[in-house]
Amino acid sequence: MFLLEVKNIYKSYADHAALTDVSLQIPNQSIFGLLGPNGAGKTTLIRIITSILQADSGSVWLNGEQLNRNHIQVIGYLPEERGLYKKMRVGEQLLYLARLKGLEKSLAIERIGDWLKKLDMTEWAGKNIEDLSKGMQQKIQFIATVLHEPRLIILDEPFSGFDPINVNIIKDEILELKEKGATIIFSTHRMESVESLCDHIALINKSEKILDGPKKEIKQRYRTNKFEVDHVGPIATLNGEYQIVDNQTIGNNIFNTVIRIPHDHNPNLLLKELITQTEIHRFSEVVPSMNEIFISKVREQS
Repeated sequence: MFLLEVKNIYKSYADHAALTDVSLQIPNQSIFGLLGPNGAGKTTLIRIITSILQADSGSVWLNGEQLNRNHIQVIGYLPEERGLYKKMRVGEQLLYLARLKGLEKSLAIERIGDWLKKLDMTEWAGKNIEDLSKGMQQKIQFIATVLHEPRLIILDEPFSGFDPINVNIIKDEILELKEKGATIIFSTHRMESVESLCDHIALINKSEKILDGPKKEIKQRYRTNKFEVDHVGPIATLNGEYQIVDNQTIGNNIFNTVIRIPHDHNPNLLLKELITQTEIHRFSEVVPSMNEIFISKVREQS
């Protein structure tokens, strides 16, 4: 079942097309990567989903209903441009934002305490926002986004300003929110985060959707039929159907060779041939990364 459906969205600013016939289906309880270069239209789409902007045409459906004002209470949005009141205390700010989302005061205070403890920030509750580091402010903004337990969470570059330790902490929290039933739209330029977090992805470039689907299926779709082999001594000869793409020495008489096989070929046949002439230390398929697929598709369209 799809929690969110975007249908044939068009949006332009004067003579500039920001989104051109963009449609998406975002499965319930999934992490959906919204990818694209700067200026591709990602932020415009997010602002339409959150009702900040209105599309020129097309529609957005949340849980089977066309998007309306009531849905704002079940959406949490962390924008790329952070916005906290610098002179306000952390606890007061979180309580204010929670009340805006409709939480009762007592429940809001309880959840604020739980989240501050979880992210090791309890001692900062009485401090002003301006007294916090950039990373700490980012944690507070993340708490404010999820405090009302929204069904749909939209995170735009959520790891900006975090060190590697805090990136992992927030990653774990995102995965836990998904396990508890949330659906998450994750917009980022960090492809390593897409690899580790996302179930599905969509790639937008120059206002158009140029790729979407389950991440595993997309990676399979872009397989190059290349295999990487670590072996002892050079490979003397290979069947003419095989192509050696790269060959390097990586140690004392240890070689790394990348071999491409025909699309309809069984890799076991290559392995069988290699075993007769060299000692195999490692044999693995070279699967393209999301970063490689991203660059390839954007260049292809350009």
